[in-house]
Amino acid sequence: MMLKKDIFVTILFLICISGNAQHIITKIPDTTSNWKSENKVGFDVSQISFINWNAGGNNSISGLFKGNFKRDYNADLLHWKNELIIRYGVNKQESQEIRKTDDQFEINSTVSFRNDTISNWFYAGKLNFSTQFYSGYAYPNTQQAISGPFAPAYFFLGIGAEYFKKEKKLKIYLSPLTQKTTIVLNQRLANEGAFGVDKAQFDSTGALVLKGKNFRTEVGFLATNEWRTEVYKNMLLENRISLYTDYLNNFGNIDINWQLQLQMTVNEYVKASIGTQIIYDDDIKTKKQVEGSQVSSGAKIQLKQILGIGFVYQF
Repeated sequence: MMLKKDIFVTILFLICISGNAQHIITKIPDTTSNWKSENKVGFDVSQISFINWNAGGNNSISGLFKGNFKRDYNADLLHWKNELIIRYGVNKQESQEIRKTDDQFEINSTVSFRNDTISNWFYAGKLNFSTQFYSGYAYPNTQQAISGPFAPAYFFLGIGAEYFKKEKKLKIYLSPLTQKTTIVLNQRLANEGAFGVDKAQFDSTGALVLKGKNFRTEVGFLATNEWRTEVYKNMLLENRISLYTDYLNNFGNIDINWQLQLQMTVNEYVKASIGTQIIYDDDIKTKKQVEGSQVSSGAKIQLKQILGIGFVYQF
């Protein structure tokens, strides 16, 4: 009788332990659900050809590869957003060499946290790095590149505050302390003082005395804004703007990088887009051809406009 009682108590004890253990396991938070990933790759193409066309014209074909990869962590009090942007486009016209039409490599990372779930303001730190894949030329001159990989490259690192409203897809970032580093690893361009680095010094005979610097560091104020909205069914408007001014050199002289893009969805795999990008940087001096030579002509507004239709795969 005592043996049966002991067996019953033991079984009851094990059932209780099993129930409690199961209860504890179900209470473990699923932190992986806070991570979201988004991957988009696409290819835009355009082509035109002529055969015995009386009005004339050149056969041409253009292609643009696009990649956008995001990894975001979103908790109640902590956000960490990471983005990689890749773009590379070329154009080939009859009797001309292949020419580059687009070239971008950019990384963005923002860490932000807040004290409570009521406020839309976060303490934030932001990192941005951008450069290009291949040398750029002032066509038709292809003898000397005017830019290239890490010539320039830009690195921003700063701390500040971010306003984030998820339902309106709106982000505003304000940083009173941001370091901007300009990198020019092409020594010829560095010697010319391209992109704002200190240029080389030469003596009266033209001999090189001091090489141009490959790095330039600034500390200033950065403001950025990102906003997305569906203006019409299957039409998404995306706005990005970055404003930066250096405290020590010409404070109030603002560097501008403004991108505006309208994406139109045809179906799951086909999309059309039209976009513009405006850049103004007082450190970037444009060049013009004078008697066969490239001569600096000062800073000017840079404008790029893109219209394309192509295939997009999202995973």
